[in-house]
Amino acid sequence: MSDTCKRPLIILTGPTAVGKTELSIRLAKAVNGEIISADSMQVYKGMDIGTAKITAEEMQGVKHYLVDCFEPKDDFNIVIFQRMAKAAMEEIYAAGKVPIIVGGTGFYIQSVLYDIEFEDDGTEDEVENEFRVKMRKLALEKGSEYLHEKLREVDPESADAIHHNNLKRVIRALEYYEQTGRKISEHNKEQQQKESPYNFAYFVLNDDREVLYKRIDKRVDIMFEAGLEQEVKRLIDEGLTKENVSMQGIGYKEMFGYFDGEYDIERAKYLIKLDTRHFAKRQLTWFRRENSVLWVDYQDYGSDKDAMLWAMVEKLKDKGIVE
Repeated sequence: MSDTCKRPLIILTGPTAVGKTELSIRLAKAVNGEIISADSMQVYKGMDIGTAKITAEEMQGVKHYLVDCFEPKDDFNIVIFQRMAKAAMEEIYAAGKVPIIVGGTGFYIQSVLYDIEFEDDGTEDEVENEFRVKMRKLALEKGSEYLHEKLREVDPESADAIHHNNLKRVIRALEYYEQTGRKISEHNKEQQQKESPYNFAYFVLNDDREVLYKRIDKRVDIMFEAGLEQEVKRLIDEGLTKENVSMQGIGYKEMFGYFDGEYDIERAKYLIKLDTRHFAKRQLTWFRRENSVLWVDYQDYGSDKDAMLWAMVEKLKDKGIVE
């Protein structure tokens, strides 16, 4: 099938704090689009400051999907994201508009772009077979980190992708290896080689590293001024712990050491800045490995956002994604 016969899809991604939100709104208005958030944290209600969540005012009337959908105690993962994102896309197409996936979680984007079929990761299947019971017992006796190290021995890529507290997915990856002798990461990699069913443009917004790091530092300072400490305290008072998936995000996990008296607030702030910079670096490494990406560097346009938007729209016209 030629690309022009496929349904259109626009992706706008890039490292954290690079300015995706503002540009995505302008792009959506320019091409009659609606936005699907590919941010694994902005799905949670009441977690606004630490996630730098887009506000209703910032949306400027552009409809957004996958923002404020889950309670912080709920688990959220790539399988749920893919299902909800595809449903949102159908709604957008039905309205005669173009879906724009915006966010910095590369694997989430990839799952939709290439319509990846995931091996059952245990999110829907609660049946406790003998192997799972054995693994859960091991985790109780020796800790989740022990099980995570067992996974690293047989499938290092999966260990890198799955947090040690996400016991269900760690066990499922171990179970897949036990049943098939293959790494579940290999299966997922095969899926990633699929041709996209969409006529897509995959834009990666980028800036000079030092400029980006300054933006990150400023953003973290603004978060604390806006009440990040109080937001995390409220969530802890509501019963959330470091075991919750939502509280493993940057900006939240670092605060537990502060509340536990391990270090002061300045140390917590420093750790959030450091972890965010490391995260931005990992994001850029991911995007550089991706195929068919269109880099939009501030330096190439003299940081002129109008010129950047115009170039993106022209590229979309060239690909037949918009008229």
